[in-house]
Amino acid sequence: MTISSQPFGQLPDGRTVHCHSLLHAGLEVRILDYGGIVQSLFVPDRNGNQTDVVLGFDTLQPYLDEHPYFGALVGRYANRIAKGKFSLNGKNYQLACNNGPNHLHGGIEGFDKKLWDAETRESETAESEHGPQLILRYLSPDGEEGYPGNLQVEVTYTLTSDGALQIDYLATTDAPTILNLTNHSYFNLAGHGSILDHEIALYADDYLPVDENLIPHEYTAWVAGTVMDLRQRAPIRQHLETRDEQIARAAGGFDHCWIRVRDRDKHGFVAELIEPESGRCMRVYTTQPGIQFYTGNFLDGTLTGKNGIRYEKHAGLCLETQHYPDSPNRIGFPSTLLQPGETYRQSTSYRFSVA
Repeated sequence: MTISSQPFGQLPDGRTVHCHSLLHAGLEVRILDYGGIVQSLFVPDRNGNQTDVVLGFDTLQPYLDEHPYFGALVGRYANRIAKGKFSLNGKNYQLACNNGPNHLHGGIEGFDKKLWDAETRESETAESEHGPQLILRYLSPDGEEGYPGNLQVEVTYTLTSDGALQIDYLATTDAPTILNLTNHSYFNLAGHGSILDHEIALYADDYLPVDENLIPHEYTAWVAGTVMDLRQRAPIRQHLETRDEQIARAAGGFDHCWIRVRDRDKHGFVAELIEPESGRCMRVYTTQPGIQFYTGNFLDGTLTGKNGIRYEKHAGLCLETQHYPDSPNRIGFPSTLLQPGETYRQSTSYRFSVA
């Protein structure tokens, strides 16, 4: 069990970005205090060979340039808000529209572009359930990116003794605001290449159909009898070979929110991903009400990642645990309102094993 930190580069204003490495239970994760970015995650295969299973860059500058949120913490509002508009206590708010007609992932300079205060912490005993931790803190001032309230955010990354990367989110506000936090890691359990032969299971009976702007309709829909039925584990390729309007709207893949089955498992088991050749298995557990499954449809080979690898379409996938897209504008969706005196708490665990 080890923790180490080292400089990763400098921001244009001269502040230093550090990379914090946590090693425990056969896993190693490297996280930047810039954007809370999971820069690397090394996981063993069935033969004990370690491979980095997340997409990203070897140096800081590409993270400062435009990229599709590789590994980042996103907020204040993960996912899309239609037309960047919402109302709160009779007041209308207009946020930046940085995704066509939508507001996406917190705006122009969301949490993914902030330098967070970092603290590392080792477990108190070798037998502790929790291993090394990185705690990141950020104060988002009232009005930042158009959101109301001074928001104090704390995100804790932990490597646990059962082989998981656990992410715990906590936040408080001094004025009513909306909040939806997640991590945007792109996983490829083979390390590189296409994720289409990965086998996926999403334990959800319902999903949110989307319009041409990837904004959900007012209603949820059953997955039964549709391409969105991922309850039985199967290769991703098999699902995407189906001609379907929802797949077409998401540029030839998934970019949809599934609704977590709350009573399926008390620990919040919601998804399972297996890469057959390596045997690597990732199971996702969460307290969040939904999970956005995105198959890297908008990757197009223009970005060169770690080890000089070009990230083509479907080079990685995201399993973003979160509230539903556009919830502030949908009365029937779970509320994303955070009031003064309340504490926002959510937890997600990515647990690794071999099959």
